[in-house]
Amino acid sequence: MKILVLGGAGYIGSHTVYRLIEQGHQAVVFDNLETGYEKAVHKDAKFYKGDLRNKADIDKVLDQEKDIDAVIHFAANSLVGESMVKPLKYYDNNIYGTKVLLESLVSHGIKNIVFSSTAATYGEPVNTPILESDPTVPTNCYGETKRAMERMFYWTEKAHGIKYVSLRYFNACGAHIDGNIGEAHNPESHLIPIILQVANGTRDHISIFGTDYDTKDGTCIRDYIHVTDLAQAHILAVEYLLNGGESDIFNLGNGVGFSVKEVIETARKVTGKEIKVVEESRRAGDPAVLIASSEKAKRVLNWKPQYDDLSTIIKTAWKWHSTHKNGYM
Repeated sequence: MKILVLGGAGYIGSHTVYRLIEQGHQAVVFDNLETGYEKAVHKDAKFYKGDLRNKADIDKVLDQEKDIDAVIHFAANSLVGESMVKPLKYYDNNIYGTKVLLESLVSHGIKNIVFSSTAATYGEPVNTPILESDPTVPTNCYGETKRAMERMFYWTEKAHGIKYVSLRYFNACGAHIDGNIGEAHNPESHLIPIILQVANGTRDHISIFGTDYDTKDGTCIRDYIHVTDLAQAHILAVEYLLNGGESDIFNLGNGVGFSVKEVIETARKVTGKEIKVVEESRRAGDPAVLIASSEKAKRVLNWKPQYDDLSTIIKTAWKWHSTHKNGYM
């Protein structure tokens, strides 16, 4: 297969490119490097720098790369907090950028796309674990734009026949098993890398926001999914579409929840570091428990997570963070 990976210099995108190439496929990367890093792009991938909102940029790639089998779309802003204070940025990049992309795919006759969605489309969960059939009532602008992107794919398929798979996933974490690429955000907002920054000495402490939730230890419970397992799910979704599969939506998670305190304690064991903790009040909009049901992805896509043990996840992340204290800088 020859796959165009939009946002392929970002965290999940770069791991997907590595996985594609490891499995003998061709990967073409398109990224504006706003949050991605060219150093994260696999040496055997072809790289184009461009902005998805500029139709000439994406048209140029599709004009030159005439034998693209499918597109995997990671190119979006994804910080919940930022989306609430800069909503127009998220509508511009996430929704307008996807609209430009779809125009280009229609004109170039490309019929298959796998889309990086999010559990944020659900908002406050009505079930545990969360099912794909549950209501989607986002509580933040980021989730709202991702839901709107899903609907854009739905109606574009009706009009133009582009098949899509939307993958709604939970807390992406970990790093490539060889330690060459990993998670690097600025600012960092994800729990595991923040904990490991404390272990590294580049951050003073980790804050726990709320210790009075109705959970086993009072802290929030989340479903953590290794980035390489996410990457594999995207590849399986492409193969599903190329084999004639119908457009669909799948959750991706481990189906097991770990509390904030459990993650911190596991990180202490893995790193051998003390890791200072400061307890603070709850943040608005943080549900107590978010756990996915991924049975549909396992059944339909034949997806089988390899790295579903929390200790293993944190070991891979620590291998990256302990040797890249400043990320890709």
